[in-house]
Amino acid sequence: MTCSELVRRARAVLGPLSSPFWSQRGRGCRALVLGSLLALGACGGGGGGSSGSGAPSTPTPPVPPAASNYAVGGTVRGLLGTGLALQNNGADDLEIAADGSFSFATPLANGASFDVTVKSQPNVLTRVCTVGNGSGSVAGADVANIVVTCAAPPARFAYVVNQSVDSISAFAVDAVSGVLSSLGADVATGNQPVFVAVHPSGRFAYVANTVSNDVSAYRIDGTTGALSAIGVSNVAAGTAPSTIAVHPTGAFAYVANSGSNTVSAYAIDPVSGALSEMLGSPFTSGLGAFSATTDPAGRFLYASNSLANNVTVFAIDAASGGLTAIAAPKADTDNLPFSISLSPNGRFAYVANQGDDNVTAYTVDAGTGALSAMAVPPVAAGSIPVSITVDPTGRFAYVANSNANTVSAYTIDAVSGALSPMATFPSSGSEPIFVSVDPTGRFAYVVHWQSSTVTRFAIDAASGALSGPVVYSGALASIPRAIAFSR
Repeated sequence: MTCSELVRRARAVLGPLSSPFWSQRGRGCRALVLGSLLALGACGGGGGGSSGSGAPSTPTPPVPPAASNYAVGGTVRGLLGTGLALQNNGADDLEIAADGSFSFATPLANGASFDVTVKSQPNVLTRVCTVGNGSGSVAGADVANIVVTCAAPPARFAYVVNQSVDSISAFAVDAVSGVLSSLGADVATGNQPVFVAVHPSGRFAYVANTVSNDVSAYRIDGTTGALSAIGVSNVAAGTAPSTIAVHPTGAFAYVANSGSNTVSAYAIDPVSGALSEMLGSPFTSGLGAFSATTDPAGRFLYASNSLANNVTVFAIDAASGGLTAIAAPKADTDNLPFSISLSPNGRFAYVANQGDDNVTAYTVDAGTGALSAMAVPPVAAGSIPVSITVDPTGRFAYVANSNANTVSAYTIDAVSGALSPMATFPSSGSEPIFVSVDPTGRFAYVVHWQSSTVTRFAIDAASGALSGPVVYSGALASIPRAIAFSR
């Protein structure tokens, strides 16, 4: 029965308002019945059964939600220098200046694909940046788990200079075991080579010849690792060149001359690798300038002056590579500082003091590069420590003790930079003169001057302890002095 029919029947039964029913029942009853009639009218009933104004209304459809766009980003770790640029889907370029979070300017709709790649690598060639979790589809939320990791590439080749026979030996490095395999005949150097450094691109190598007072330059074959001389003659250095530091960008090289108390500076041709001594070189350092190294970002050069018992800090001109000694006084060391090494983050520096059988530690001023001795005593090493290195993670340091035939190992406090002795390990050779850690931080190599050997150690990733020595003597001539790695 329709609402109209219900209303008609109610009126027929109750009668007009003047009927006895209304007068007898009173106002309350009248109000009840009228309310019922009104309700019936609202459902479509009422006078004349008209269907016009009583027709049900059409519901208003819900408004669809506005389309959402989502950010695409993540985190960068281990970046040094400038020039790193990322892309998303081949566009939307984003330059990255430092470690931390990043987000592309253009958000993407739900379900859209993203593909983040490295457009250009940083200018500090010791770092190669790769992308993890870089591709996928937006799933109703911001994408924030992309990880860009910048790290040194693993070593493929190694080079050892042999002081007594004026040569350099080349080796292949096993990627799994770190074991060395000879690449063939040695290549000639200048008179009494004592140090070798490899260009951060892995394309060139440089050797300091301490008696002929010059530097030999070589091109590295990227496939075989073989060396070929650059040019027909060596490049002049100061008196008794002892170490070489190649700038992290690969644009400059610096040679510490222990006999003339200077640092020679060179521009590196990016195509040929040839050295050209720059204007103003050599730069005065200090008495017995023996060891030179740059900070990881290439802003400062540090030269340990072995006979002056201090360290000279130079600011490096980013454009020319020229050196300017900073205004702060030279940092004092203990006796006969023969080797200096910086932490990978550039915040700490460590000097091995041959005369006092210890290591002094310093904090580095981020703005000026100045060194401040830590408020802790020097840490003991073995007898006649001549070489120190910090591993790529910045958690461990190692010192070669030439008179004790040992390697001292230390842990590094991540906050303060302070050294804590971990253990002392036999070097598995006679008169260890140089220690180095490969770019992955998995292996340490100790060069022995007297026994003409190189020992490879495995590094425990958790503790930094050395184990599993493998002694290499094949193809090494008399009195090896240093080792360097190429990617």
